[in-house]
Amino acid sequence: MADERAGGASRPHGTGSRNRRRHRSHFGRYGSTSRHEDAAGRSFYAALDLGTNNCRLLIAHPTRDSFRVVDAFSRIVRLGEGLGRTRRLADAAMDRAVSALRVCAMKLAHRGGVRARLIATEAARAAENGGEFLARVKHESGLSLEIIDRETEARLAAYGCAPLLDPAAEGAILFDIGGGSSELALLGRAQTVDRGPPTAPMLAWVSLSMGVVSLAERHGGEAVSRETFESMVGEAVPLVEAFARAAKANGADNYHLLGTSGTVTTIAGVHLELPRYDRRQVDGVWLCAKEVNTVVERLLSTSYAERVAHPCIGAERADLVLAGCAIFEAIRRVFPCERLRVADRGLREGMLVELMRADGVWAN
Repeated sequence: MADERAGGASRPHGTGSRNRRRHRSHFGRYGSTSRHEDAAGRSFYAALDLGTNNCRLLIAHPTRDSFRVVDAFSRIVRLGEGLGRTRRLADAAMDRAVSALRVCAMKLAHRGGVRARLIATEAARAAENGGEFLARVKHESGLSLEIIDRETEARLAAYGCAPLLDPAAEGAILFDIGGGSSELALLGRAQTVDRGPPTAPMLAWVSLSMGVVSLAERHGGEAVSRETFESMVGEAVPLVEAFARAAKANGADNYHLLGTSGTVTTIAGVHLELPRYDRRQVDGVWLCAKEVNTVVERLLSTSYAERVAHPCIGAERADLVLAGCAIFEAIRRVFPCERLRVADRGLREGMLVELMRADGVWAN
């Protein structure tokens, strides 16, 4: 359920509930290894993520120590709609996804040659007709999508979010609440490996077969009572507890939460009382546990119509946000960290950093 909210890697700053960073917007051929340079000698890279809910693209060029976004695209396509019941991608969902991917293909073609990685995640991974869908995508848009496994998904999210780790902390519990699955990872301290963005070791990870779309379809997403909310939380808690035991992360000291998804960016937008969603104010913001509690309580008290009308939620997320809050609440109950850092970044930024680092753009 991550949002458009495109951006890139930069160094982490200090803490504080409203300590927001002003930073540059940092962000190439449809999976090819060739590199394209414009008249200014800039090489372009691209990362596309087709998830259960969203289709998102970033195009960027490297900077001295990070990257700068030159184009971005995001559209909610709900590719995984009904997948939990039928195990197949619906025709209407595939139509929406292909339409969005055609836009991405045009943006890539406009840049000429671009070094790119194009991925699909849980919906395409789980669907019985996922292969047929990718063949249709190739035929109708010219894009060759790669279905990545869950470990790769967790690793790329960690790669993209590592610059937001508090350097004074031992590490973080990273979570990415998606449409069809949710990834959790225990990250160690941020590390400098070259002149580029920092990285962090992924000490343990898990992919939960639970996301906002699948959970909302089972429990209902429009009229969500407190009893329904607790039922969703109760469904998620055992999955998170199993990860905590396996990772030996129970009672971890000096760790903070690091969240990347539409759920936490929405919570941040509501907390900041933004008149419209603004990635620049959300990405990197710190929230304390009390502030999160206040927002979740506020959302639980709103009607579906009120959520639709909220500028940081809207009709496309109004039926999903409380399912996301329930998964987040389960994570918080198992990992009761006092601090949360919100990341409006993740898989795409991770892919860009990985591609650029593989080309040695920050090596010298």
